[in-house]
Amino acid sequence: MKRIALVVSVVGLVFGGVILAQTQTPSVEQELIKLENEWADAWIKRDVEAYARLLADDYISTNSYGDMKTKAQSIAWLKSDWPKSHEKTISLIPHDFRVRVYGDAAVINFRLAYKNQVQGKESTGQDQITDVWIKLGGRWQCAASHSSEIAQK
Repeated sequence: MKRIALVVSVVGLVFGGVILAQTQTPSVEQELIKLENEWADAWIKRDVEAYARLLADDYISTNSYGDMKTKAQSIAWLKSDWPKSHEKTISLIPHDFRVRVYGDAAVINFRLAYKNQVQGKESTGQDQITDVWIKLGGRWQCAASHSSEIAQK
């Protein structure tokens, strides 16, 4: 009887330690969601350095119109006067994440709620985003992104 109590206690301690370790260290999924939120924040703040750090050197984005931008073009767009003078992004809120990790690669699908100010008028909407992240040199970077505007009902 004492043996059974000892085995149950040891098993409980082992599982308790595993559960504690899982709650104290972020999962890869949580880390990638955090990076997606940092990316949105970098855009709002026009933080070119933070924005560039999140993108792989060969990054490509595609929007729902089929327009493609490289990392350099995306950074140039962020720095340019056009979005500052014609369109101001007030908020970007990524949500409804689905993260699938494949070793040093991951695919993230999520919705991005946005609020813009265009020529003095506010507009809101949502995009469906698919991002492909790769782990290079020990850190995650986005290699490809596709966004599609979700039609408002």
